[in-house]
Amino acid sequence: MDIDSFWKLIEECRRQARGRDERLAWLRDELSRRPLTEIVQFQVRLDEVTLVAFTWDLWAAAERIFGGWCSDDGFCYFGLWMVGLGRNAFSRAEADPDALADTPEVQCLVARPRELWNDDWPEWESLDYVAMEAYGLLTGIDDCGDAFYEAIEAEQDDVGRSRGPLGEQWDVRSEAEAARKLPRLSAMFPLRPLAR
Repeated sequence: MDIDSFWKLIEECRRQARGRDERLAWLRDELSRRPLTEIVQFQVRLDEVTLVAFTWDLWAAAERIFGGWCSDDGFCYFGLWMVGLGRNAFSRAEADPDALADTPEVQCLVARPRELWNDDWPEWESLDYVAMEAYGLLTGIDDCGDAFYEAIEAEQDDVGRSRGPLGEQWDVRSEAEAARKLPRLSAMFPLRPLAR
């Protein structure tokens, strides 16, 4: 599965199912009908694209949307959610994180209290496990984690996740800097002052 095939599958998933749970079920079923090598390659491509999104500017965009703070894990899940937006939206956000303001998935969050975001919360942790689940279904092995990750290591090149985010870290709570770097997201998601 090359990168174009990966994105085609993500786009088809978006067309075939609504909501994260339905999309995961569709994707798991679709992957489990493919050879094991394609399932492994799906995960490799997923890891590659999320690694590309591992930048300080995108992390700042996530922080802005989340109200001024985003954990390491939260940012990883945010990157997976961005994959779920599709190739075009993902590529635009990679080039300009403020372009996330154009996505309906972000626009629907504006002016809604975060505690009411529920299924719209911009994270998709379970996408990172769907290939392993399909691998388990196809092999019939309940606890296939070791075999799955060994197959991924054999398929990956030397690009790893050991490096930190690309770019330069900056404080999303600096309104002047946020307005300059993320003008639309800053306007859409104003931050409350920190309690003293």
